[in-house]
Amino acid sequence: MTRGTPVGPGTMVELKFSLRLADGQVVDSTGDKSARFVVGDGNLLPGFERVMYGLTAGEQREFLINPEQGFGVRNPENVQHMPRSSFGSDMTLSKGLVVSFSDQGNGELPGVITRLLDDTVEVDFNHPLAGMSIRFDVEIISVDQVSNEIIRTS
Repeated sequence: MTRGTPVGPGTMVELKFSLRLADGQVVDSTGDKSARFVVGDGNLLPGFERVMYGLTAGEQREFLINPEQGFGVRNPENVQHMPRSSFGSDMTLSKGLVVSFSDQGNGELPGVITRLLDDTVEVDFNHPLAGMSIRFDVEIISVDQVSNEIIRTS
């Protein structure tokens, strides 16, 4: 471990973190364990990575991540009305149920049922944390330079 190496492109970071909503509810946390990631590898959203730039091992911070840098703003176009016939007849539909669909690339696309209407079901494909500001509490355990290349995620 190189104590003076700051978090930035080309670094592997070991950290403990928690994500909290404005009301204090914890929505994700490493708990007492730590997690490791390489900056830019896609394990953390770029907005969460950027606020840690410059931090070194041993530092603890709390950041407010706005929707634009976190899970995005809510997009009304991501709320779809689907015919009830799109769902299996053996499926019990209820508000709040998370249903998995296939996207155009055959990847998994989760949607949350928000309303049940006579012939249609309203499904919200926004991320559940879209539109919310998130408190990001982080403790940097170690930072190691693993590459001189900048990993670009766009």
